[in-house]
Amino acid sequence: MNPDKIRNVLNLLFMVLALASIIVYFVAKDDFKLFIYVCGAAIFVKLMEFFIRFTNR
Repeated sequence: MNPDKIRNVLNLLFMVLALASIIVYFVAKDDFKLFIYVCGAAIFVKLMEFFIRFTNR
């Protein structure tokens, strides 16, 4: 698969997870761990995209 397509999918997944983390933050105020997990997953996906971007150039 083309690295640019993988990066696009990872960027889309990151945006969805970032939006989900904002929604979880405001809806589930008493469950802060869920926010941390969703936000951590978004950061992990963004780091994977970052490494693909700089290793394939």
